[in-house]
Amino acid sequence: MATRRSAEEIERLLEGYRHRTVTRAEYCQQQGISVSTLDYYLHRYGRKPAPRFARVKVKSQPAVAPVSFTVVLRNGRRIESAWEFCDAELARLIRVAEAE
Repeated sequence: MATRRSAEEIERLLEGYRHRTVTRAEYCQQQGISVSTLDYYLHRYGRKPAPRFARVKVKSQPAVAPVSFTVVLRNGRRIESAWEFCDAELARLIRVAEAE
């Protein structure tokens, strides 16, 4: 019957494996375990999951609403934009859009 290893023993084996200077098979032979047992330990305990979230500090900034507008022309066309036009440019845009 196989002996059960404690969590500390398994961690020691895995740590030794990570810092080994010999092949996997040689390491297992030195430790008196089978390669399949080492593979099981590596799969079950050896790979620590990467953190899925990182802690961040959020600084609140005053919300700046985008400058946007919608102009509905006489011919039914709509002009929607977030651009900032001066009065003369907006008037020219409307004239061109209504002319077509």
